[in-house]
Amino acid sequence: MTNTTDDGEALIAAWRTNHRVTTYLIENLPVELWSMSVPGAPRRTVRTIAAHIHNARCMWIKMIGSNHGVAVPRSVNARTVTPRELTRALARSSEGMIQLIQLGVTRGGAIPAAAWQNFPTDLVHFLSYFVAHEAHHRGQLCLLARQLGHRLPAEVTAGLWQWKKRSRE
Repeated sequence: MTNTTDDGEALIAAWRTNHRVTTYLIENLPVELWSMSVPGAPRRTVRTIAAHIHNARCMWIKMIGSNHGVAVPRSVNARTVTPRELTRALARSSEGMIQLIQLGVTRGGAIPAAAWQNFPTDLVHFLSYFVAHEAHHRGQLCLLARQLGHRLPAEVTAGLWQWKKRSRE
């Protein structure tokens, strides 16, 4: 990274767009899907997968940032969280992720290493890892909707790829 501050702002903008895409999907999942079990994994539900996105953010914020003054958002109950509660929680964990990026900027472009970490500490890898993680689960949720008989409207699935539009929301 050449200019850490400018690059940090660009990474924060990219993170915010990713967060908005995730939130857009949560906002557009039919409520009746939330309690439905994942085929072949009856203890997992659409709700638990959606909640995992926030809870994973919280875990990493704690592991990387808690010793550096980054506030750790509260996890959600993956068995009871509602879409509205999750949307609010995702906003809090998104701010925590932004604080981690800002922490990395102040440290010259790298986040502090966690006790256990499976990605390099530079900010580009950091952002790529979390965008890939959330994209994986967004894909799972779209596929589950279809498998469970609630195919999402084309405007929703196409909306997941409208990053230019999501970045302005």
